[in-house]
Amino acid sequence: MSRTILVTGGGTGIGRAVAHHFADRGDEVLVTGRRLAPLEEAAAGRATVRPLVCDHTDPRSLTELLARLPERIDVLVNNAGGNTDLDTDEATDLASYARDFRANLDANLVSAALTTRALDGRLAAGGAVVHLGSIAADQGAGSYGAAKAGLASWNVELSRNLGPRDITANVVSPGYVADTDFFRDRLTDERRDQLVAAAAVGRAGSPEDISGTVAFLASPAARHITGQVLNVNGGTRTTR
Repeated sequence: MSRTILVTGGGTGIGRAVAHHFADRGDEVLVTGRRLAPLEEAAAGRATVRPLVCDHTDPRSLTELLARLPERIDVLVNNAGGNTDLDTDEATDLASYARDFRANLDANLVSAALTTRALDGRLAAGGAVVHLGSIAADQGAGSYGAAKAGLASWNVELSRNLGPRDITANVVSPGYVADTDFFRDRLTDERRDQLVAAAAVGRAGSPEDISGTVAFLASPAARHITGQVLNVNGGTRTTR
């Protein structure tokens, strides 16, 4: 049976891989983001992928998006975000620090909270909410890591609120994933080698590694998994 999937930040990288994974298995997929061009590229050649422009940090933009969405959403994937520190002007005064810190919170935590709240009445029983976290939540990366840690904490309450409606809520926490634009082409070969060497499996993650995990959490096999952070980092950070 076909489901309706909404993937925020679905135009590139992990979001695009997630969208293609679901679409290739027969689901109807809505991909959103701030830029139309990459969304259209993600939808090209896949009739069941529909691009929609939305800034998920903006309540007005989200309200406008609701008018273009179906009444039922089976799976919400909160993927939009990224380390906004990579786009700053590098000013060091206190006002700039506050601005830059809030930018990461908005992009990675507030966006997910707003989107989930906006769609609350449309999330279907038997469905799932999956957020994209980061290894940075546990290893530290300034305001980006703080935002992803906050996302994991907020998801605990979300899972309790959605559980009685038979909706699960989890976080997928990747380590280093190659073939994305996360580092804005600023990752040196030396740093990349360090990140790969830190993984027990001896390789970088791929967008497909993450999309497969997201799909699992949205599958019938994962109906008793909720309120969790699932680490997908090749053993860079281990748990017990």
